[in-house]
Amino acid sequence: MFRQLVTPVADSLPMSFVVAALPIVVVLFLLGIVRRPAWQASIAGVLVALALATGVWQMPVGLALNSIAAGATFAAWPVMWIVLNALLLYNVSVTSGSFDAFSGWMVRHLPNDRRVALIVIGFSFGCLLEGVAGFGTPIAITSALLVTLGFPAIEAIVFTLMFNTAPVAFGALGSPITTLSAVTQLHDVSLAAMVGRQLPLIALLLPFYVIAVYGGVRALRGVWPVLLVAGGSFAVMQFLSSNFLGYALTDVLSSLASLLCTLVFVKLWRMPADPAFALDAPVHPAGTDGLVPGTSASGWKGWLPWLVLSATVILWVHLKINTIGEMKVEWPGLHERIFITTYGRAYGAIWSFQPLATGTAILVATIITALLLRLSPGQLATAIRRTLLQLRLPLATTMTIIGLAYLMNYSGMAYTLGIGVASAGPLFPLVSAFLGWLAVFLSGSDTSGNALFGNLQVVAARQLDLNPVLMAATNASGGVLGKMVSPQNISTGTSTTDCRGQEGKILARTFKHSIFLTLILGCLVMVQQYVVPWIIPS
Repeated sequence: MFRQLVTPVADSLPMSFVVAALPIVVVLFLLGIVRRPAWQASIAGVLVALALATGVWQMPVGLALNSIAAGATFAAWPVMWIVLNALLLYNVSVTSGSFDAFSGWMVRHLPNDRRVALIVIGFSFGCLLEGVAGFGTPIAITSALLVTLGFPAIEAIVFTLMFNTAPVAFGALGSPITTLSAVTQLHDVSLAAMVGRQLPLIALLLPFYVIAVYGGVRALRGVWPVLLVAGGSFAVMQFLSSNFLGYALTDVLSSLASLLCTLVFVKLWRMPADPAFALDAPVHPAGTDGLVPGTSASGWKGWLPWLVLSATVILWVHLKINTIGEMKVEWPGLHERIFITTYGRAYGAIWSFQPLATGTAILVATIITALLLRLSPGQLATAIRRTLLQLRLPLATTMTIIGLAYLMNYSGMAYTLGIGVASAGPLFPLVSAFLGWLAVFLSGSDTSGNALFGNLQVVAARQLDLNPVLMAATNASGGVLGKMVSPQNISTGTSTTDCRGQEGKILARTFKHSIFLTLILGCLVMVQQYVVPWIIPS
């Protein structure tokens, strides 16, 4: 059995920490500075990590390659299975004219203002998609919709990435919280309640922050009531649902509350017009979607795919259809072949294969949508072909970057980084948020990030006499802010636009905001630990 090394470089934690960080530095350097495509940066990161894992951390080559294979398989199923079917649903809506109808509905029913379009589509609607699908698909779909409304593609992706932070900890019907509870042995209700006492503050701030980044103080002056309604309704429902109603539907309820409240508000409130922020997209002429603009039928055609998706996934998970036929596969040659020195136990490698997982639910929603929209076989073939072309690079990037995450986990490099961060002592609540950020940057998923560092947060908390529920919850909350810079998330987000290969430019624009918002969260955690500890649920 291979025993992980924690300080293999001169028996020094600081030196080992610096060396363990090299694969991440390489990925960030190639993406953000050299501006290479995400798949190239990810491959380079894997090669550096492989050399370090085998040469410095003394991991057998066979185990190292096997861990990469396990990560790549997890990336293919269930992660990219979800993305594949979500993109297919998007292409079905495009091919059928439903997407044009949706875009036209937005033009006709929203004020002629790009700031409002960003809030309604990027924030409220994007959060709904995150709640039922996740894994980058909200970025792909909402950015494409914003492009049809006249936004430059890179701007659309950057701002939707920033908005995608608010719902992530409860995404995919609460999967990150469920996983966090499983790895930490802490009560899921307490963890969800604690996350629900952190992220609502970020959700309330986020619309103001993003619009300020988009258009400065002038942009805020004109639409601050809309931002307050959108962020406030989301934040209130996120708090209520996570603390009192059940965390599985937190994102769905919060995003629906935000969407409905915002749409009603912009109908009732006379918003001052500002030509500087007028939409560039023309109003759709009569008959472009086969229906008369402004009629209820046109609106239903546009909304149909997303309503069917939401209803299908919610019912699917509520009825536990996803668990039918589930198989727990012990990964050959890797399961319990590695000893985690930090935790004092063998490292399991179990691939949970669910043939009827969330991705299959989205496929069913896509088939129902295609039937309701009366898609012809030729149109369906076109949608499938377009989806496969769009998925090539995101698939390669996701399989590579999650392979990198698995390699760093099983070799011990990730635990060297975690223990290095945990040595911050009284400042650990501040850096705890960055530990969650790091986990999601690597894996692209808050669920995977909680599986990686959730228990490490608890171990460090108990060593430092900090609250373990707070630290574990902070891993999930910090992880949401790493989503906007995750190569997997960015790569999937570019799949529906002409920005493929420009992931480095996108990362360069989101990175500083990701770090700044994580710092704000870290300061909040410091206050919760040392100033108002009574706010932490038992």
